[in-house]
Amino acid sequence: MTKRCKPFPHFSPVGESALLLELDDSIHVETNRIVHALDDWLSQSPLCGVVGRVPAYVSLLILYDPLEVNYLTVKNWLEECIETCPSGGIKKAKQVEIPVRYGGVDGPDLAYVAEYHHLSPAEVVRKHTSRIYQVGMMGFTPGFAYLMGLDPKLATPRLATPRTLVPAGSVGIAGDQTGIYPLDSPGGWRLIGRTDHKLFNPQRAPHFLLSPGDEVCFVAQSLGEDI
Repeated sequence: MTKRCKPFPHFSPVGESALLLELDDSIHVETNRIVHALDDWLSQSPLCGVVGRVPAYVSLLILYDPLEVNYLTVKNWLEECIETCPSGGIKKAKQVEIPVRYGGVDGPDLAYVAEYHHLSPAEVVRKHTSRIYQVGMMGFTPGFAYLMGLDPKLATPRLATPRTLVPAGSVGIAGDQTGIYPLDSPGGWRLIGRTDHKLFNPQRAPHFLLSPGDEVCFVAQSLGEDI
């Protein structure tokens, strides 16, 4: 029997108070841009009873109050908004530059990443700083941004055993993603550097330095002695 592909966009209920909209079944930067453009557009065309939206890589979770609105009404609203959403989005992506100290005590896994890919540590830094990354989604801890656009030649497996403590500001690689730890926390990403920029500050408005759809570039602030 031939397996039928799921048609997109695909709508499905999540419990009694949420709807999941899926735009693809594989991760692509362009699809992610569409997710964030639609999320922005929905904020301009609110529906009574919708209480939240959670954008991810290729999906958008819509949270609603079932006492005010039902699943079918939310689905119809989404279908209309998909049809009217501007293809280029309604706002320009924010660009954020992140200075990083690579290697040494700030990047204890840089040497491993270099050896894993048969590169020098300096080549890893050059490749990591040569890309413009897109914030694909937020999660894990407050302010943690999953960044898309890593050079495939730097894709590296996570640690077999996560560290119990990763310092805030640590820049890491896990699979084909890169990201920055906003808080001291456990973590299994390969750490290649660290920044002093605060990704999460509850005393600041907005609390998060990065948001979904933002563009990020890394700049080598200093290099450890192992580079």
